[in-house]
Order: sequence, then structure tokens, then C-alpha cells
Amino acid sequence: MRVLILEDEKPAAEKLELLLKKYDPQIDILAQISTVVKSIEYLQKNQDQVDLIFLDIQLTDGLSFDIFKSVKVEKPIIFTTAFNEYAIDAFKLNSIDYLLKPLSYDSLVHAMDKIKSMHKNLPVEQPQSNISLDQIAKLLSGAAQNYKTRYLVKIGEHIKSISTEDICFFYAEGRIVFILTKENRKFIVDNTLEELINQLNPQKFFRANRSFIINFDNITDVIVYSTSRLRVKFPFEFEKEIIVSREKVADFKVWYGGE
Repeated sequence: MRVLILEDEKPAAEKLELLLKKYDPQIDILAQISTVVKSIEYLQKNQDQVDLIFLDIQLTDGLSFDIFKSVKVEKPIIFTTAFNEYAIDAFKLNSIDYLLKPLSYDSLVHAMDKIKSMHKNLPVEQPQSNISLDQIAKLLSGAAQNYKTRYLVKIGEHIKSISTEDICFFYAEGRIVFILTKENRKFIVDNTLEELINQLNPQKFFRANRSFIINFDNITDVIVYSTSRLRVKFPFEFEKEIIVSREKVADFKVWYGGE
């Protein structure tokens, strides 16, 4: 299988290539391209050589939907996106598969198996022509704005609104979830970590382990904790070490490096 990767973040592209090689060492990566302009040029000349395209929504010079305004893409596409489930629904309705960032091997396997099942031997068919690019772009824009930016907490008889920009991390102790702010103040929030991670912008927040969701903007240092784990530090010393779990280190590096 010959695969074209259109992705503007080099760590993400390299990770995708590693996952594809793990899935099938015989996969041939034709190219990694980071811009709309170069993608158009490549597809105009070489589309007949491509079996499958992995396409990031946001490339260096604009939305990847602009490619389809210049080139009739007739190859199967798997989108990669950091947008939430509302935008993803648009791809599902149009029979387009996707990988949600940060990428995982399990999600890649599911997407590749689905593509093989739906397009045996990867025929030159693509439901792309049924898609309203403007409509999907609007859905993506709206979805990006649906991430929560404030949380209400109770202080005695008072209610306080806390901006996500002021949050260093969320953490759980048993069934209770707390917010820790830049001022090292702790508040109880009425959400589970599972609910929170689906409400927060994945470009800003990352679930480091079972107990912590951390905010990129307030990280002060990342330290190699052992051969396979990382320790994350914030502007103040916390009572517990915040460790990126072993199975999440690879995804963290992609996220921290520009995801």
C-alpha cells in the first residue's frame, strides 16, 4: 500500500509513519507534505501512484479543504484532527474515516481495518464529491469554539468563575476532582476527569495519567523522570509529583512539541 501523509506538524507525521509501519511494514510512505500548495502540486502530478491519503485538517498555509478546490481527489482519505466529536460527525456522515489527535495505535488499526473493509483493494472511489466543504469548515470552526473556557466553583455561599487560562491542572482524589490555579489555590469542580477531558481544548490540555489533566500554558518544566516517564512541573511545588504515565509519554511528546 502506498500512503501519502499531508501533515504540518513533523512530530505528528513521524509518529503516524511509525504507527503505519508497525501496522504493516510493507506500507510505502510516498511523501510527507506540510502545505496546501505543495499538496496540490503533488496530487496533480502523482495522484495515480497514491493508494491512501492521511490528511490533517489544518496545514501550514490554510485548511486542507482548499486542496479539493484545485484537485479532484479520487483516493480514500483518513482525516486526522484535534477537533471534538461535533466536527467528527461531519466526517462520519460522509463515510470518511478519521484519527483523533493525539494519535494512538489502536485508533490507527481501527481506521485501517475499516478502510480495507469498505474499499477492498483500495478502488478509485471516494465519497468526497458528496461533501459540502464550506459546511464542514463551518462545523469545524464552531466545534473549536465549543470548548469550555470557564468553570464555576463554590466557595462557602459564594460562586466563583475560573478561566481555563488560570488553571494549572485538574486532579482527582478518589471521587473528588479539584482545580489548581496559577495562584496555587484549590477548588472542587463538579465534573469527573473523563467529562473534563472531553470539554477542554486538546491543544491546551492533556491527561497525563489517571489522576491529572494538565494545562500546556502553565507548565514551567518537563524533567526526564526515568527511562520511560516524565515529570511535569508548574509555577509552584505541589504535594504530589505529576508524572506522565509510561503509556502516555509518546503522545505527550507529540502534544508538547506542537500538537
